[in-house]
Amino acid sequence: MEILRSKKRPIFFGLIILIILLCPDRSPAENLTTGDNTALDNPNLGIWVTVFSEKKVLYSKEAATDLIRFCKQSKINEIYLQLYRAGQAYYDSKISDRAKYEEIIQTAGVDTVEFLLKEAHKNRIKVFAWMNILSLAQNKKADIIAKYGRSILTRDQYSRVSLRTESANDSDKYYLRDDQLFLEPGDPSVIEYNLSLIKEFIAGYPSIDGIHLDYIRYPFPVPFIPGSRFNKHGLTYGYGKKNIERFIAKTGFSPLSKEMNTAAFLLWDNWKRRQITDLVEKISRTVRKNFPEKLISCAVIPYLERAYNTAFQDWALWLEQGIVDYVVLMNYTRDQRLTQETVSSALAHRAKGKIFIGIGAYLMNDSRDVLSEQYKLIKKINPDGIVFFQYDDMAVNNILEKNISAN
Repeated sequence: MEILRSKKRPIFFGLIILIILLCPDRSPAENLTTGDNTALDNPNLGIWVTVFSEKKVLYSKEAATDLIRFCKQSKINEIYLQLYRAGQAYYDSKISDRAKYEEIIQTAGVDTVEFLLKEAHKNRIKVFAWMNILSLAQNKKADIIAKYGRSILTRDQYSRVSLRTESANDSDKYYLRDDQLFLEPGDPSVIEYNLSLIKEFIAGYPSIDGIHLDYIRYPFPVPFIPGSRFNKHGLTYGYGKKNIERFIAKTGFSPLSKEMNTAAFLLWDNWKRRQITDLVEKISRTVRKNFPEKLISCAVIPYLERAYNTAFQDWALWLEQGIVDYVVLMNYTRDQRLTQETVSSALAHRAKGKIFIGIGAYLMNDSRDVLSEQYKLIKKINPDGIVFFQYDDMAVNNILEKNISAN
């Protein structure tokens, strides 16, 4: 009897191994495809729709219907609809400045966000709420500033905010700062405010398919430097009041001290990366806890080293740990060789998530052939999706329908 058991055991374990191999683990982002599309062979097609679109998608039912019609004709099955920008809500918000939403209601007579969601879903098109998280553009009167004061803005090592027109000095001859204000992710008030916005939006629009986070990074000037240890040669951010206080309490180091050495600078840079990651993780956790079916994505800098060392945006880690379902690389260039290298390199970091590639159609308005060539090049590399920036540029002369979907 013992001999019989020993003969059966290898067969039994062999069957278990075979079952495991035939049933691979499914990641949180396994079901990202929409309609009949299958990732890799036929990637999702998406389009960003900005609040400053000349087509004014949110300001009439007709404009919203035109967007749906365009997406159907062009085989686009995902819409990234900008609904929060510069600290202003283009949806029914009780937390943030709702002046833009009131304009929409007055002009359209209806909540066009709700209308667009219904029409999109009728046509098997997903809609994601595109939200600019840490950028306030040039809005110095944003509600979050009125509530907490300017101390919530991130600053460079010279205590200047990121808006290039403020505190200009001789260094601005050599460094081009962002032309917008950025919030400090290391300030607990910034995290609290953004979490409340996300909760409010999903509760008010439960049929939204997911949240698309943008400007989820620190600002960086041009030219940029690879980390804080090169502060003498350029600008870096993260020197918001609360962020510095918390770092000192945690490590005993002041990031503004002359005593900072290579090891201390690494601690500081890792701290800043952690603040961005913590914000993304808290947003993701909040959404998934209450609405587990919603997808979380981020628009990210496509070059991993630059994102990691300069913007402190560790999107590879977000995918590795399953914090987000997918990222969309803002691959805005006409350079086809750079596109090939960037996309090929990025796809190695899919991990537990997926990687979509953004195409800057606005750079190729004068050449539909260049746009078509780039689309075919990216599709051949097999990303999980392709997203075009932006609707106005793609709709000109029906570029997508005539020059891309036919390929």
